[in-house]
Amino acid sequence: MGGVSRRAFAVAALSALTVAPAASAAPVSAPEPPVRRAAAGMRGMWLATVAGRDWPTRAGLGAAEQRAELVEHLDNAVRHRLNTVFLQVRPTADALWPSPYEPWSQYLSGSQGRDPGWDPLGTAVDEAHARGLELHAWFNPYRVALHDDPSHLIPAHPARKHPAWVVPYGGKLYYNPGLPEVRAFVQDAMLDAVEKYAVDGVHFDDYFYPYPVTGESFDDGAAFSTFGAGFGSRADWRRDNIDRLVRETAARVKKLRPSARFGVSPFGVWRNAATDERGSDTRAGVQTYDDLYADTRKWVREGWLDYVVPQLYWSIGQNGADYAKLLPWWAEVAKGSRTKLYVGEALYKAGDPAQPAAWQDPAEVSRHLALAARHPQVRGHVFFSAKDVAEDRGGAMARVAADHYTLPAAAPR
Repeated sequence: MGGVSRRAFAVAALSALTVAPAASAAPVSAPEPPVRRAAAGMRGMWLATVAGRDWPTRAGLGAAEQRAELVEHLDNAVRHRLNTVFLQVRPTADALWPSPYEPWSQYLSGSQGRDPGWDPLGTAVDEAHARGLELHAWFNPYRVALHDDPSHLIPAHPARKHPAWVVPYGGKLYYNPGLPEVRAFVQDAMLDAVEKYAVDGVHFDDYFYPYPVTGESFDDGAAFSTFGAGFGSRADWRRDNIDRLVRETAARVKKLRPSARFGVSPFGVWRNAATDERGSDTRAGVQTYDDLYADTRKWVREGWLDYVVPQLYWSIGQNGADYAKLLPWWAEVAKGSRTKLYVGEALYKAGDPAQPAAWQDPAEVSRHLALAARHPQVRGHVFFSAKDVAEDRGGAMARVAADHYTLPAAAPR
């Protein structure tokens, strides 16, 4: 809708439905009330399961209790006039569905590999669709564990069976993105869910190579020696590894489930302008191109993604990373591309007393949406995360709904 606000669009839409009676001597019946059209555009929320961030409230709940909590999150999305839920179904090389590749997630039963007694992903798809919501399956490709001791994984875990695939780093375990067999395996493991369930989307978050840890190096030297011939640097080789993951996953999703869309929610800074003149007017400490080896700008410009959701988790006017500067940068990147641009919003910061003053104003997030409405490339927003939508500290989400979501939500476009 570009620079036209949703409210102005609603008024125009309603006006267009008012039909003047024809000149006639016949009595004129009372006009039908105007149809209240639905507003299209992404209105999403992330539903995180890693370490029970949003759901379930604790590991080991009974199946009925887990299901009830999940359904309550879906109902809450409807109450806030959202239309999409991004459910984290593979948080740490595990599964929230019966997978032949990886164990049941410990975040369900409390013990890795233990059957929780129900099918969370299958239930989520059915219950979301029954409520008119889209359900996107959210995967973390390479994170294996939030600890660095392989012996704490169950013996049947693929990381135990293939220890050469695994790199300990920063107190965690990761699969090595530089190994072709790893790239093939993680795709097979993730796409098993896409083949079995009518998901509306396949979603990666911001973790590719891990975020840098001071004083540590990611030990992939042997893989680089074996597979890095022809690359000018290890960094170029690492970026190519992630490029391959993205391209191959996109192609396989289209083949398995053509109706599903594939998207990524990267950290919001590709590169600072001081590093690269094509970069944003920021001074961020992390740059996805250089630190996570994720060339997110390229993925959009090449049209490899159906959508991108940069995590613009900063306030308007923030030093070093200003929402008002990053938003138009991403709009320009998406301009002319087939990739739809949605914006990731840091609802979790709203009303948090530990956050700077800007986030204590319940109108901060609403102002983000108002600013985004000036850019036609922005097709919606996704809020982190479900628990924060439900709690609505300070009324920030209620303000968003009152200011921008007065019309019912149609399917995102």
